[in-house]
Amino acid sequence: MRRNYDYGELSETTIAADWLTQLRVWFDVAVGDPRVYEPNAVQLATVAADGHPSVRTVLVKAIDERGIVFYTDQASAKGRDLALNPWAAVVFAWLPLERQVRLSGPTEQVSREETAAYFATRPRGSQVAAWASPQSALVASRGALQQFFDQAESRFDQAPVPPPPAWGGYLLRPTEVEFWQGREDRLHDRLRFRRSGSESDPRWLLERLAP
Repeated sequence: MRRNYDYGELSETTIAADWLTQLRVWFDVAVGDPRVYEPNAVQLATVAADGHPSVRTVLVKAIDERGIVFYTDQASAKGRDLALNPWAAVVFAWLPLERQVRLSGPTEQVSREETAAYFATRPRGSQVAAWASPQSALVASRGALQQFFDQAESRFDQAPVPPPPAWGGYLLRPTEVEFWQGREDRLHDRLRFRRSGSESDPRWLLERLAP
């Protein structure tokens, strides 16, 4: 259950000048490596009303200068968490590459126009499922869930399927982005971009963290 990490290294002289460029470089490497399954998967952590943390895996559908975007049923458990406390954290874990990237910061809902544009690219079955599944709610059985799907499929027949009213995207605007590269003897490289300026005038500090 123990292995050495010797894939690569990360230093202040080799990291990109900003977090977005570095994330895109590492993301492209992960996408191009057949050993990495679902390279756009992240573990998303939120906090519920009772103060208890919750974590689950979601798929990132946009990476740009704003941050990262994921989509979900906004009436789900994570949607309810974010409505009460918009702060969240995610981690990309590219284990074959011995790399992780952590982002944390406030979230906000993306526009309905952005949601609709992405929803239109989803396979039809996924579009129908968004209407069929009461995400995070109790269901009696798999058969009941299939019945919900069949009813939604019949409802739209051959017509285009729009996004459900409560289904949409979240933008996480990072205030911290940490890049982790595994190294020998557990002396891992951890370099963090931390926003020190305002959102309108962001300035980022690059800091090294002890492993």
